[in-house]
Amino acid sequence: MDTYLGIDIGGTGIKGAPVDVAAGRLVRERVRELTPQPSTPEAVIEVVRDVAGQFEWRGAVGVTFPGVVVDGVTRTAANVDDGWIGVDARERLAQVLDVPVTVVNDADAAGIAEMRFGAGRDRRGTVLMLTFGTGIGSAQFYNGVLVPNTEFGHLELDGHEAEHHASANVREERDLSWKQWAHRVERYLQYLEMAFSPSLFIIGGGVSKHADKFLPYIDKVRAEIVPAALNNDAGIVGAALAAEAG
Repeated sequence: MDTYLGIDIGGTGIKGAPVDVAAGRLVRERVRELTPQPSTPEAVIEVVRDVAGQFEWRGAVGVTFPGVVVDGVTRTAANVDDGWIGVDARERLAQVLDVPVTVVNDADAAGIAEMRFGAGRDRRGTVLMLTFGTGIGSAQFYNGVLVPNTEFGHLELDGHEAEHHASANVREERDLSWKQWAHRVERYLQYLEMAFSPSLFIIGGGVSKHADKFLPYIDKVRAEIVPAALNNDAGIVGAALAAEAG
């Protein structure tokens, strides 16, 4: 069994588990720690080390990051401390963990996992994976090939960044009902549909476990809309797949 450790850094939580990359499943119960505040590189890397240490992990590790990642360097930091901008995260993490590390955008990782093992498997054309959490992450695929670092959550929608209008955090902070939030999500999906004409939307993040509470209210989008099959573990699985790819 080929097993790699996947660690998923989010704006509110950092979670990880060893993953059987041939089957796309966690082989041990995942560990979750709160993202430190402030979420500086030093503080977050310390939590990542703690998560890896709980598995006594000595092999390759894949780590997701909620922002643009180019050649292991984190270029943006919308939902974590600005100190991450310009950091060679791959090098810093490899030094602390003392193992090979691959760093990838969090939504890209989740999308890779869903396209290989989940709701996007064998789907052609344009597929958009959207992760609703602290912000909104995105991953775009065409005939199964990733277009990395799209960050569609930062597109302007009705005068505001889309994630400030329709993220899962917005639903909780404004105490919106699932129906009220669904109408915001629908507006966002309509905008993306106009711009990119996808054949499929995959809805990920923690809200994917509650798809029955909001998807029935979204009926003005032509593309098929499905919840992520791997639910909130997609980022962990995708991180492990990135580690396997090196």
